[in-house]
Amino acid sequence: MKVAIFGASGATGRILTERCVAAGYGVTALLRTLASFPYAGRVRVVEGNAFDAEAVRRTVEGTDVVLSALGARTLKKEDVLERAVPLIVAAMEETGVRRIIVLGSAGALKDSLKKQPVWRRWFVQKIVYNTFLKWAVASQVDQWKVLSASALDFTMVMPPMLLNSPGRGTYRIDGEALPPRGMRISRQDVADFMMQQIGNPQWVGKGVYIAW
Repeated sequence: MKVAIFGASGATGRILTERCVAAGYGVTALLRTLASFPYAGRVRVVEGNAFDAEAVRRTVEGTDVVLSALGARTLKKEDVLERAVPLIVAAMEETGVRRIIVLGSAGALKDSLKKQPVWRRWFVQKIVYNTFLKWAVASQVDQWKVLSASALDFTMVMPPMLLNSPGRGTYRIDGEALPPRGMRISRQDVADFMMQQIGNPQWVGKGVYIAW
């Protein structure tokens, strides 16, 4: 199995890279710098960034599946997904790679909160999604639109708040909305679930929510 990873130097991306290396997969990672990346000697590295179409194409070419943990790193308007995801989709279509599994957000789709208590729906939508995470959520909405308009076999994994804590190995998944009172989950559990989707057709062409 040959895997391309975007966002490999980020908090979730590093876990995905570790899992892929441990599984014996051939990994290609697109990196801006090798200085602080612990797996540089064990993966094929393409130096560049996700806004460079040629670097993106070289990362994707010859792989079987793409994993993306790209996303905003601050609360500011960054446009990372708006700029990078179309390039990744175009590169995959050009090189014939069809499978992509991306890290999304529970706020990407409008029905995400329909299984939550009324007060929580109001608070999360008005205070969290529309205020504090306004730009990050907008980027995730855009990522969904680009992927769902493509002909790729995509899966968008949509967690709530991500924690840098150990994984539990058990969690709830739901194809309709965030599970009731599902407020958080560890990056390790999300990464493990993303890995499981590589050979799983259940969520192809869909978004899937995951929470403790």
